[in-house]
Amino acid sequence: MPLTAGGKLSLVASADIGALGSKEGAPVIYDWVLPGIAPLLLPWLAILALLALKPNRFADAWLIWLPLGCLIGLTLALPPIVPSGTEFFLDVVSALAAGWGAVWLLSSYLRRQHRFVTFLCVLAALAGFSVLAFVSQQSLNLTGETLVAGIALLVSALVSAAAFSLAGLSCRNRYRPAGLFVWLLLLLAVIWLAVMAPFFLIAMISSNGAIEWSEFFGPVLAVAAVNFAMLLPFLILSSASPFFRERLKVLLHVKTAAPAVVAPLPEASLKT
Repeated sequence: MPLTAGGKLSLVASADIGALGSKEGAPVIYDWVLPGIAPLLLPWLAILALLALKPNRFADAWLIWLPLGCLIGLTLALPPIVPSGTEFFLDVVSALAAGWGAVWLLSSYLRRQHRFVTFLCVLAALAGFSVLAFVSQQSLNLTGETLVAGIALLVSALVSAAAFSLAGLSCRNRYRPAGLFVWLLLLLAVIWLAVMAPFFLIAMISSNGAIEWSEFFGPVLAVAAVNFAMLLPFLILSSASPFFRERLKVLLHVKTAAPAVVAPLPEASLKT
């Protein structure tokens, strides 16, 4: 059972005994309650700890709760809509949201002289805080569903960090929000296609060509769109808030415009 679930459970014992009788026993109703709220609060306590760091001791830093609240609210509202059996991917979205919130708050520490090293620092922070948030939502028993979601989380963190770092090349000389948004969406689509293409080719060979290419492009592009939608609230915040705009520029290695040099006025010659 996930740590976030609660309510009445119906437990039924079953066994294949052939024609000797019923294969299922009488259902037993058990009232499951949350084992504790402390694990659920762990990632948000971590965000609060990051807000206490010296570079974040400003009122504007607390605006990070806006994109976090938006994404967490969506993951809580979407379960009745998403296809059956894919609800656990909402845990991946909420975990990545916590990870990106941490990246924005840690930007002053993640920036390095070389862009690739900055990418590695961003990836480490994103993966670390995302895994922390994901584990806090899961049960102690490792299931196949949890393993698939965990792998999807790590791959999503790698793709997101790579696309984010490469998109920074489009505005390294001048910050252009519109261009950054477009390049980030395109790069997410390209990288997701590149990552998933080998698995699709193996599946197509195994099925003797029974799988069509349309069955590959549609789902993968949908994943890229969801990945971009998850990043969009943080990008909008960075466009609206000067505080987080500077954080984004730091992560993207955008060059700071040099202040204009004003030449001194020539001294007027004194006439005698």
